[in-house]
Amino acid sequence: MDRPVVGVSVLLVLCAALVAAVTAGESKGRGAVRPEKLLVLTVATENTEGYQRFVRTAKHYNYTVKTLGLGQEWKGGDVARTVGGGQKVRWLKEELEKLHEQEDLVVMFVDSYDVIFAGSPIELLWKFSQFEHKVVFSAEGFCWPDWALAEKYPPVGQGKRFLNSGGFIGFAPQLYRIVQLWKYKDSDDDQLFYTKVYLDEDYREKFSIALDHKSRIFQNLNGAIDEVVLKFDQNKVRARNVAFDTIPVVIHGNGPTKLQLNYLGNYVPNAWTHEGGCEICDDDLLDISDVEDDDLPHILLGIFIEQLTPFLPQFLERLAAVNYPRNRLSLYIHNSEVYHEKHIQSFWENHKDKFPSVKIVGPEEALGQGEARDMGMDLCRQDETCDFYFSLDADVVLTNPDTLYILVQENRKIIAPMVSRSGKLWSNFWGALSPEGYYARSEDYVDIVQGKRIGVWNVPYIAHTYLVRGETLRKELSQKNVFTLTGLDPDMSFCKSVRDKSVFLHISNRDEFGRLISTSRYNTSHLHNDMWQIFENPVDWREKYIHENYSKIFEENYFEQPCPDVYWFPIFTDAMCDEFVEEMENYGKWSGGRNQDQRLAGGYENVPTVDIHMTQVGFQEEWLKFLLEYIAPVTEKIFPGYYTKAKALLNFIVRYRPDEQPFLRPHHDSSTFTINVALNRKGIDYEGGGCRFIRYNCQVESPRKGWSLIHPGRLTHYHEGLPTTTGTRYIMVSFVDP
Repeated sequence: MDRPVVGVSVLLVLCAALVAAVTAGESKGRGAVRPEKLLVLTVATENTEGYQRFVRTAKHYNYTVKTLGLGQEWKGGDVARTVGGGQKVRWLKEELEKLHEQEDLVVMFVDSYDVIFAGSPIELLWKFSQFEHKVVFSAEGFCWPDWALAEKYPPVGQGKRFLNSGGFIGFAPQLYRIVQLWKYKDSDDDQLFYTKVYLDEDYREKFSIALDHKSRIFQNLNGAIDEVVLKFDQNKVRARNVAFDTIPVVIHGNGPTKLQLNYLGNYVPNAWTHEGGCEICDDDLLDISDVEDDDLPHILLGIFIEQLTPFLPQFLERLAAVNYPRNRLSLYIHNSEVYHEKHIQSFWENHKDKFPSVKIVGPEEALGQGEARDMGMDLCRQDETCDFYFSLDADVVLTNPDTLYILVQENRKIIAPMVSRSGKLWSNFWGALSPEGYYARSEDYVDIVQGKRIGVWNVPYIAHTYLVRGETLRKELSQKNVFTLTGLDPDMSFCKSVRDKSVFLHISNRDEFGRLISTSRYNTSHLHNDMWQIFENPVDWREKYIHENYSKIFEENYFEQPCPDVYWFPIFTDAMCDEFVEEMENYGKWSGGRNQDQRLAGGYENVPTVDIHMTQVGFQEEWLKFLLEYIAPVTEKIFPGYYTKAKALLNFIVRYRPDEQPFLRPHHDSSTFTINVALNRKGIDYEGGGCRFIRYNCQVESPRKGWSLIHPGRLTHYHEGLPTTTGTRYIMVSFVDP
């Protein structure tokens, strides 16, 4: 249950009042501290993304910050995994030598790589004054690094009991006297040093040291992740500790909580708000709008076909159409599937001259997926002219041709364009990790995927497609086994390798980039396997197979009425028509046009045709889905008041030939309505043909390829198939709602 807490807006009012109180206090000689008498000291040897985030949040609140050690060698040990950090104390000691005589100077020392500011200097000083101590250290729930010292800590009624050295604040003279006690090596542990000072009762009294037990100033996340939530208040975002009803000023992602800090840092302080959206997304954009094509960054495209993938020719054509100067692109393709060799060969023959450099690695090389991905990155890593590496899996439908321009301008070390499966929550990123390092859903995941929150997000996992700076590959990710860590799949190995180097993984949903397709049930036993993808990948199926003018039927009444209650409208692309015909001819078991037909329940066909049923080729369920999705809406448009169930028992392709079966005698269809789709062209593939509606003495003699006739079946529309005089005519027929 949430406890009442002072709202952020109320807190700001209190802080404003505090400014006046501080000013008045000084004028009366009370010695209250003004914000300009606050100095923040931190340590950072490298200009990492974590450090840049720290600086940005400090600037947001106008803190005065001095960084110690920038550009110098770190000798303080691997503090992320073991003890160390003494070098920080030495540098602080040297700095306080210059400052300790300023008795009214308040110094706050904090880490930088894993720290963000969440409140203002005025709020900080106000909260510091409430402790009525000269020095305040942050507190946590773990007695690190020596658990044996836990019993020596003073008892605490409520709150965190143990000292954490990642953040503390105090008057310069007191802090100076504390660090004067440091006589140790750079690799010795700084937290152990401060702990022993605090546990010495004489020192604790002498230096007036207190711990921030309830996270009024310092929030350490280790052991307290569940206590900290985001609090949105109008156009402000703060982190709230629900255990103590406090709103901390400094958030420290100590220990194994870096990912939670990254999540909080997506919002705090005011990085993203409900009112303003992403308020920092445009801060560091790289402007390449006026850069000449020949001077644009060089990008290596790494293309990975790691499993049987539907619609691959369309994927490759989109790749060829990407909007970026060809002389600034190189291409590396890894294909692990023999089935797709024909697609790669066709792409190569059509586009080999468009890319200055192309490397193709096929299934004969027998490279593992991780090895292939490492090879791609290494090609960029070894080439000093490679400014960016763009990895793209074949299951990504990249519909935005400007994707490369957009991602380069985002100016991040690693950034992925967000893509998800159409109508699904499956995407190419995770918002959080489980304790075991696998998928966990973050609070904001659904809103990001659905576009309710737009921005650039720091996340723990990305896959399928991303852009990496070449400089990052040659520096932080210089090791050559990024994708092949033991016990992890390539994507998880990549993300862990990146996180271990303190590089952020970003994902952007600021633009519409495309979608993911499903590969899990791709059956390649047919001639044209994409036809069967209407369930798994309906958007891609529609793009490939449904006529480009289909939607005009509803928007512009884009249909014709050649005969009474007979309508004519576009439905299939040429690709669908051609593949349908080729699929049937490849199957080859045409019925022969006899009355006896064992495919039917009664074994007898009154008006037989030379045909193949959809049940024979395993396309019945897919065809019924097509009827429901695409024919039913047309029916309701042209026959108002009739709502079809889109059920059909007989769905078949008919073949007419002069020497086989050239025509069909007059008959009624066993349907409520019938659709009849022309699958090839009169005057090119055949002559003659057409359909005559006898009662109305009206005939359609020149059906258009990919267009469908729709007409009532029983009673009114007695009709016949007109003779095909030369060539072969194919039509798709469906008796709907029998």
